[in-house]
Amino acid sequence: MVSLEVCKLFQGLPVAELESLRQVARERTYGMGETIFKQGDPGDGIYIIKGGEVHIAVGASSGERRVISKLGPGELFGEMAVIDNDARSATALAGESTTVYFISRNDLLGMMNRTPQLTIGLVREISRRLRDFNRQYIREVFDAERLALIGRFASAIVHDLKNPLHVISLSAELAAAPAATSEMRSTSRTRITKQVDRITSMVNELLEYARGGSTTACMLARTNYAPFIRQIVEDIRQELSLRGVNLFVEGKVPDINVQINPNRLTRVFYNLFGNAADAMANGGKIMVRVHTTKDEVVTEVQDTGKGIHPEIADKLFQAFVTYGKPNGTGLGLTISKKTIEDHHGQISVRNCPQGGALFSFTLPIQPD
Repeated sequence: MVSLEVCKLFQGLPVAELESLRQVARERTYGMGETIFKQGDPGDGIYIIKGGEVHIAVGASSGERRVISKLGPGELFGEMAVIDNDARSATALAGESTTVYFISRNDLLGMMNRTPQLTIGLVREISRRLRDFNRQYIREVFDAERLALIGRFASAIVHDLKNPLHVISLSAELAAAPAATSEMRSTSRTRITKQVDRITSMVNELLEYARGGSTTACMLARTNYAPFIRQIVEDIRQELSLRGVNLFVEGKVPDINVQINPNRLTRVFYNLFGNAADAMANGGKIMVRVHTTKDEVVTEVQDTGKGIHPEIADKLFQAFVTYGKPNGTGLGLTISKKTIEDHHGQISVRNCPQGGALFSFTLPIQPD
């Protein structure tokens, strides 16, 4: 048990005011779990804990109470409603058998008029409470955002794994078929290996993004761009055809060398092709075009879908931005943009006059 003057609010008060305080303070005792006041009750006075523990709780949207702070001997509560003469904004409950000092609003205001020091102390105590609550609120917001982010990443991984797992499943069935030839088994084994590598690359990129960016340098290798493009198109063409989407290359891909990370750049193509296929639920076409400028190779991926919706056109490459895709996560283009920038290039998008979206990205040409 503690005396009134132990409370920081009353420390340093003149002896006469402390005596007046003892005269007006009334002791009240509450059993464990008993309500001291409820949210919405009038602010008729303040409480100082003499002994025990008090829980301050607020009503959650689910109807349950949530404890936001626990107070012990010498601490005060209920001061906000007294100062602003408004209803209680929270519920106070006895966490255990608890005794409090109660000082009515009129008695407290009378003392504040006589003793400016008490007013300053009350303002200081309210400021401290608000700072503590603000820190707790920010911490809980960050925790909630972190949990939501984990959920989005889990959704992204599940969504992006569906296609390669489907290819692995089909290839495994083909390889295990009684009539499968050695050539068919070899082809299936190659497809499965590529899809496993694809899954590994996808998961690594998502984890890399979750950590806040690339943790390692983007290792680039000198690569002939023409066979690189042809291999990607060949690998994914059958997968897209199952969705009613025809993929083809318009014109001839220039036979030039570029500095790329094959795994990461392949992921960009898969993202662009996958987004285009998602935009064409009833089937359509994806055209790939490649041409060069003086210093760069320009790659264009165009589809025959509905184009980019104006609502997201200016923020398409931001994280978690998606529109009209029930399984979309909004991470694919963000990661693709980071990959292209790591290759010292740029990526952009626009709607075509004849319909559909056209993504374009550049890569520096590697001189011979």
